[in-house]
Amino acid sequence: MADTVSITFVDPEGDSKERSTTIDRGKTLLEAGHTAGVEIEATCGERGRCRTCRVKIISGEVPPPTIQDTVQLGHEEVRENFRLACQTKVIADTKVMALPPKAEVGHQILSSDKSLADDDRMILDCGVDKYVVKATTPTEEHHQTSDWEEMLSVLPDNVSRDVSLEVLRKVPGAIRAQSGNMTVTTFNDRIIDVEAGDMSEHKYGMAFDIGTTSIVGTLINLETGETLADVGGVNPQAVYGGDLMSRIAYAQFDEKKLATLRGRALNALNDFIRDASQQAEIDAAHIYKIVIVGNTCMHHIILGVDVTYVGLAPYAPVIRDTLSLPARDLPLKRAVNAQVCFLPIVAGFVGADTMACVLATRIYDSEETRTLVDIGTNGEVVMGSKDRLMVCSAPAGPALEGAQIRHGMRGALGAIEKIAIDDDIACTVIGDTPAIGICGSGLIDACAKLATVEVLEKSGRLRRKNREDLPELLRNRLVDTPHGCEFILVDEDKSGKEEPIALTQADIRQVQLAKSAIYSGIVMLQQVMDVPDEVLEEVMMCGGFGNYINTESAVKIRLIPNLPLEKITYSGNAALMGAQMALLSETERNRAFELSQQMEHVALAARPEFQDIFVEAMSFLGPETSVGWSTDLAPQEAVSGGD
Repeated sequence: MADTVSITFVDPEGDSKERSTTIDRGKTLLEAGHTAGVEIEATCGERGRCRTCRVKIISGEVPPPTIQDTVQLGHEEVRENFRLACQTKVIADTKVMALPPKAEVGHQILSSDKSLADDDRMILDCGVDKYVVKATTPTEEHHQTSDWEEMLSVLPDNVSRDVSLEVLRKVPGAIRAQSGNMTVTTFNDRIIDVEAGDMSEHKYGMAFDIGTTSIVGTLINLETGETLADVGGVNPQAVYGGDLMSRIAYAQFDEKKLATLRGRALNALNDFIRDASQQAEIDAAHIYKIVIVGNTCMHHIILGVDVTYVGLAPYAPVIRDTLSLPARDLPLKRAVNAQVCFLPIVAGFVGADTMACVLATRIYDSEETRTLVDIGTNGEVVMGSKDRLMVCSAPAGPALEGAQIRHGMRGALGAIEKIAIDDDIACTVIGDTPAIGICGSGLIDACAKLATVEVLEKSGRLRRKNREDLPELLRNRLVDTPHGCEFILVDEDKSGKEEPIALTQADIRQVQLAKSAIYSGIVMLQQVMDVPDEVLEEVMMCGGFGNYINTESAVKIRLIPNLPLEKITYSGNAALMGAQMALLSETERNRAFELSQQMEHVALAARPEFQDIFVEAMSFLGPETSVGWSTDLAPQEAVSGGD
């Protein structure tokens, strides 16, 4: 029997395109797909805990179903030869169709909507300086000198004599091209570029927020602080896991898989640098500083540092310090002259993105106690004032961003983003198109509104008793299936798929786990710091996803404490703004390191009371609880979606 088999992937749209690969017997269909260049997602990290890698075996020997196949897909789909690609081992030549085509386009990516150019609290000291000088070349043989020494002689004394090989190679041509007229660029007094002529007006930088779900970047003029271009998109690593632990599990003890994740992220950054340069019509060679923020996992992956031990107790990062290194060392080939700076890490799951949020919100300078909540796949909570700052990590998982939800999706065209309920349900869909799924803000809104009209019990259970008390149209949307109870959000004839868009009991449980993690993190810090609700001055929600949440709905499902709504504010993409601040100001970058050394980390799992808080936080507020809702239950007029 041959040790390899041939796997052919059929296009789900029915086109003639097929992709084939040869793979060792015993490997999974997911591995075969990635080898063949087929983008099959596995948001649970290949653990058989979601449906995103669902495939159908068209021909060939069909492997027997695993327990995970049956649990996630059900007996009917298993009989029809559907399988989870991450669980199915190849045993013979097979033809496979990857399903379903998600058609997630037009993602809502939140960039920073504030300009720092006019912020009088900012000191524009980016660390990049340009010197326009005239240097003479050596003219006499007996004169013991060099091009490098002649150039240094016309530069300020603070400029370092240290030189990289890349810079040294540019010197002889630049010093002779225009009779010695040249521009020397330094970063923190070390020469990083040499050019012929006067190039002093070209001084640019980029800030990147690398999230688990998305990557967002900004191109900025380092001299003026002006934003020149915004770029962003879905993090291409998502096919290997929707949450941090899934990606860590994927790359643990495997350098090749770590290199795969790293390569995807670096390729995306290079593409974004190219796109931003083209938008602004600048030469990417004049990008001299790049600041990257992200959680600890993303930070280590970009650097190519082993993430294995970040995923194992005590979850220690390899390094917490600020870092600055040449772009070529990563490599970021599109910005060959740039210095890449990483903000510091606080603890294992409190990364550089949290430090950027702290910079942007200036919570460290507050007279009153405030809390900052970065809502995402891994939620972070910072609480305190100028006197003391405490932080914790709340592992919410990817449910609030559409992963591990039956009809879940990111905030893209066709995603249900808002819900209104009267006698029946009305869904607002991104792009005003037929719904193909539901994103995070829609999930939160749906759970909140269903709890308000008592379709959803306080425990999170879909109503089973006394359904006759519900309005008829709502009652008819509650359907009992072999997989459990479901609530139909959009009927099949009105959806953009060949099935209704439903919210299942399992979906609601995933939302409960996610929201309880974040809520419990806030309450835990309140207890540790002795900050009752009435003393908490403000809850600042931030992040690409947090900015789209309906505040009333977030309170209703107990994602955040039941505070007066005027105390709950949006801070936009604070992580990206903090990265921009560190890009434009070395003062702010140094401040981030000082703050990271002062902040106190609270390990939630190590607190005995956390489990009780978490369990209690699973419930929803009842219909009698007031959170400022209007009587017609209409949602607030605000843009919502998911990152």
